[in-house]
Amino acid sequence: MSNIREVARRSGVSVATVSRALKDPQMVSPRTRERVLKAVEEAGYRPNMLARNFSSGKSFAVMVLVPNIANPFFSKVIRGIEKAAQDQGYSVLLGDTKGEPAHEQFYAGMALTNQADGLIQLDSRYPFAEKDAALAASIPMVNACERIAEDDRYPVVELDNSGAAQAMARHLIELGHRRIGIVTGPLNSPIVRDRLAGFEEEMQRHGLELNSDLVVNGEFTMPSGTKGAKKLLSLASAPTAIFCMNDEMAIGAVHQAKEMGLQVPADVSVAGFDNIEFSQFTDPPLTTIDQPAEKLGRYAMETLRRIIDGKPLKASRTILPFDLVARGSTARYQD
Repeated sequence: MSNIREVARRSGVSVATVSRALKDPQMVSPRTRERVLKAVEEAGYRPNMLARNFSSGKSFAVMVLVPNIANPFFSKVIRGIEKAAQDQGYSVLLGDTKGEPAHEQFYAGMALTNQADGLIQLDSRYPFAEKDAALAASIPMVNACERIAEDDRYPVVELDNSGAAQAMARHLIELGHRRIGIVTGPLNSPIVRDRLAGFEEEMQRHGLELNSDLVVNGEFTMPSGTKGAKKLLSLASAPTAIFCMNDEMAIGAVHQAKEMGLQVPADVSVAGFDNIEFSQFTDPPLTTIDQPAEKLGRYAMETLRRIIDGKPLKASRTILPFDLVARGSTARYQD
């Protein structure tokens, strides 16, 4: 059976360097780590991870709480988390909470029993049970994409949601739209409120009013986009454009418009948010806000690792930029 000395011989580095490359990969150069990993594969070496974890008191795993694992946007965020985790010698545990507090508490509880060294929460709720709050105070945790409402104890990695919604409002207004409908996400979400406030602010800047009858609550799902669009397009004075706060709802809205005999964008423009992969393949391709999803995940993991290691953070809130991607689902309003 191969051992660490054989790996060191094959890779041309010391035993200590092999150990660092496997335990703390950020401590060695990418080229050295690549040589070590190649030697590990050639030698058939399997490090004793159980012994490593026992001696360090760490699990070298992080728990990611995702509200909907089927959502393509979250898949990209998780991909970024996993890439960063692997680079740092960590594994990733996924908890698909389905937005249910009981599921969140179950998965978050794994960190209380040392099955995970920290948490990345992708939803807006505090994930621990109330009875565990005192114990949970010492657990490293980072919010990504969302942030826990009225709780600034945890670092946040997020998009400039208000600025992105302002940009989308400006895009639609510049196309001549004045009566614009919105399908929101859940209003208990801070980022949904940010997007709504940003959109309304931009409309007011152009002397326009966001009427309450043009704002419909959604759930970040295609069916809720379909339902929301049907309600908006059935109004006596229907909107000429609809902004959905994620791409899945926008895809549902496009479908509903067509079901009602309307053409997109000739009769109604539709815009989304996230720039999931499917958005460029819809008919017509979807105008949307591009979120750097993988970068969000990577930054979240790097931030969590600094907390786990007791290192100071450069900032408690990291706000990433966005791009507006204009495609065929929005067009100039023809009166």
